[in-house]
Amino acid sequence: MRFAKAVFTGAGVWGLLILAPLYFTFDLVGREYPPPITHPDLYYGFLGLAIAWQIGFLVIGSDPVRFRPMMIPAVAEKFIFVVSQGALYLQGRVRLGQLAAAGPDLILGILFVVSFFKLADAGRRSDAY
Repeated sequence: MRFAKAVFTGAGVWGLLILAPLYFTFDLVGREYPPPITHPDLYYGFLGLAIAWQIGFLVIGSDPVRFRPMMIPAVAEKFIFVVSQGALYLQGRVRLGQLAAAGPDLILGILFVVSFFKLADAGRRSDAY
């Protein structure tokens, strides 16, 4: 349980630290990765949803056994982003640096899967006693 607690709490804190500053970089993103963003509602909507998931990770980390079922959509959140970025890169629609930003999500997605199964193993062992 300590592993899952550390993984999800760390993921939530990391995500909040990485995502929150993006609220103040709307124009910079458009300059660094043209063309400029034309739909601020989608940009800020993505950020809001992503930040909500970081809070969800903190909740899961507070009691991984209780919130184990929520690990399934947490894994989906990570891998959907990674696969989407990979597809966009293969289509030439994002740069390598943008694809690289999905690297931490890939690692966290794998750690989320490991956490999910480690908790199942721990539950089976405790049932045996």
